[in-house]
Amino acid sequence: MLRFLPLKLGRLYRCLKLLLLLGLSVILLMNTHNLFASFQKNELTDRRFINLNKCPACFGTSWCRKFMNGQVSFETWGRLRFLDVFNVKNVYFAQYGEPREGTRRVVLKRLGSNQELAEIDQKICKRATGRPRCDLIQAMYKTEFARINGDVRLLTPGVVEGWSDLVHCPSQRLLDRVVRRYAETKDSGSFLLKNLKDTERMQLLMTLAFNPEPLVLQSFPSDEGWPFAKYLGACGRMVAVNYVGEELWSFYNAPWEKRVDLARQLMDIAEQLTNNDFDFALYLLDVSFDNFAVGPRDGKVIIVDAENVLVADKRHIKQDKPENYDVWYESRFEECDREACLSFSKEALCSRVTVDHNYYAVCQNLLSQYATWRGTTGGLLHDPPAHIAKDGQLEALLDECTKPKKRYGRFQAAKELREYLTRLSAASSPAMASSRPLL
Repeated sequence: MLRFLPLKLGRLYRCLKLLLLLGLSVILLMNTHNLFASFQKNELTDRRFINLNKCPACFGTSWCRKFMNGQVSFETWGRLRFLDVFNVKNVYFAQYGEPREGTRRVVLKRLGSNQELAEIDQKICKRATGRPRCDLIQAMYKTEFARINGDVRLLTPGVVEGWSDLVHCPSQRLLDRVVRRYAETKDSGSFLLKNLKDTERMQLLMTLAFNPEPLVLQSFPSDEGWPFAKYLGACGRMVAVNYVGEELWSFYNAPWEKRVDLARQLMDIAEQLTNNDFDFALYLLDVSFDNFAVGPRDGKVIIVDAENVLVADKRHIKQDKPENYDVWYESRFEECDREACLSFSKEALCSRVTVDHNYYAVCQNLLSQYATWRGTTGGLLHDPPAHIAKDGQLEALLDECTKPKKRYGRFQAAKELREYLTRLSAASSPAMASSRPLL
């Protein structure tokens, strides 16, 4: 009986797989005309498809010439519109070509699902007219996005505080940085609002309110060593970022040495975002395997989803001195029956100088036995070699980093875990190098 059950399950799996293939074949046959049309037409030159017709209720226009000139085109499967039903996040892979630089891969994002984008329109209309439907472009000029006009010298915290995670508790220094580095204007480099056109200012504020990911990538760019994907530009509601590589999940069953190296990098990212020379703490509020990718050549781990990043200005906290600002804050571990869940207090993240949230997020959701994703448990460092498992140090550090038993134990465990992973990675580097084929 015990042997018969797997056979039945295996047969059922094959039947379901066959039915899925047959279903896709039927869909392909029914859409044959549309299929050929999809391969012949570059929809990224269509103003309505990329929602350029909705500007200034959009994310920018800096890449519109590239889109309209046909320099950006979907990769093969991205051209098939009937497959969009599976692409809930509206993330596409595309090719971008420059005459002198050749062609390279990029990632296009609508920065939300179709429902979320429809809700943006409804919210704009409600803010302007009180009704869920209206002339979107006219409505934009009746919202607070337009009322903050060029006569206002600075974008101030009191205006945008709480609009999104990026500005849940903004300082003037952070907002000046956001405006100065805004890439959707030809005259970037100034923190004065008057140097932005009316449409650019509305686009900036709308992005800040509805999905600040482009502003995170612009304000903390990869060119300066921040661990984020590189922002390239936008046209309408289609944003282009640099393609990094395969998502972190693809390495879940990679060789142990590779997973150790990736884990070390993840802990380094947690440290960099928590403590840096700029005194900005960037707290990751959404940490999952899908939000990181790994470069195919350098093996570097990069954050590819930065929508839910809370930025706290440590200099401002030290100057303002809220209650208990200098008391170390420990994130509280809580059991959870969902994937990639975290417990945190935004108010605490905004009012404390020393916070362990990023260590907690990486350890719990990516590295430790508590990490659950796509039906698996055990985290990136599952099934260590026998000698490491026997030693027990790795398991102890991961447990203390995730669910500390001592007061402030996570801070020390995170430090020791980074050092331990660095030693393991260094010890395995010669072996990994010797296993690579000679060029």
